[in-house]
Amino acid sequence: MKKLAIIGASYLQEPLIEKANQMGLETHVFAWAAGDVGEKSADYFYPISIIEKDEILKKCREIGIDGICSIASDLAAITVNYVASEMGLVGNSKECAEISTNKHLMRMAFEKNGDPSPKSILADSIEDLKGITLEYPVIVKPTDRSGSRGITKLSNAEGLADAIETAKKQGFEKKALVEEFAEGQEYSVECISFHGQHHFLAMTHKFTTGAPHFIETGHLEPAPVSEETLENVKKVVFHALDSLMITDSASHSELKIDQNGNIKLIEIGGRMGGDCIGSDLVQLSTGVDFVKAVINVALGEKPDLSDYHRAGAAAIHYIFGKEDADILNKLRVEHPEYLVRTEGTEEGTDAIVDSSSRYGAFLMKASSYEDLKKYLPLPQEE
Repeated sequence: MKKLAIIGASYLQEPLIEKANQMGLETHVFAWAAGDVGEKSADYFYPISIIEKDEILKKCREIGIDGICSIASDLAAITVNYVASEMGLVGNSKECAEISTNKHLMRMAFEKNGDPSPKSILADSIEDLKGITLEYPVIVKPTDRSGSRGITKLSNAEGLADAIETAKKQGFEKKALVEEFAEGQEYSVECISFHGQHHFLAMTHKFTTGAPHFIETGHLEPAPVSEETLENVKKVVFHALDSLMITDSASHSELKIDQNGNIKLIEIGGRMGGDCIGSDLVQLSTGVDFVKAVINVALGEKPDLSDYHRAGAAAIHYIFGKEDADILNKLRVEHPEYLVRTEGTEEGTDAIVDSSSRYGAFLMKASSYEDLKKYLPLPQEE
């Protein structure tokens, strides 16, 4: 029986643990003990924080693991690639892990390699921007977080100092980026790479709350774009994956396309996207088991993508309040066959400040985008 190490035990990693168990693998899960679901579903659980790379490496050597992986977590990806590199297992390099989890280093790599990306300035405080002329609007964000944490859009200099401090507090590195705001519709691109060969899986249309924090309200696959746009996106994304040295992992590329078809890369993670994009929507819309493909790559096996096809349309709609809950109830009455499952709750009173504080969600599957259109979140002004 092959042994698979998985970094993280939260609900984000549960699809990975479940899939590995189904594949007959022995699962060894590492995370800080917090009563998370993966602590019980794994064959073996080790209460070691996911940032304790050397402790995890030591234990993985004792176990004699055959592969190591994680999904939907930049922080976990650092440890995954460190252990894989040290043990001679399949994964991305340590350098790749560094530049693909730090947005400042990522911007530098994009600039060096000619990838289309917004102009960006690293800031410890507003003092670092003295003498620099900024073209507003700008986005202020942490250098090393995801899930819409610490993001603020500003139309002028008012509030810039506070936005920098907010971004720093949310980040691990305690630094902020001040970037030009990229106009256009936001998308993500889901890929799997094996030994340097990139395989496109899906392009996702993203819905957000808009300014100032851009919390994601839903996702749709496949994105309703022309074949010409799709081919242009693939070229840009594959080139950028090479720039970040992503060779053996899933990837989640976020980008924007303006009215003239210009593409700007927002950021790329060398791991599967969260928000049920990788764990659910890709398979629902394409037939490809993305989670299994991640495990295949970690074990040094070429992922099986033979099931790839246009399986229809799939979407997730997040619940922020009564309006979203009403749409869910409407779906239940009009087309219960579209409803795949619900998650979380349908109401709440706490303020929604980032992706982790949304109340709940519902996943849908139908023949086409037209079938799902009226059950998707309304587009917001940026």
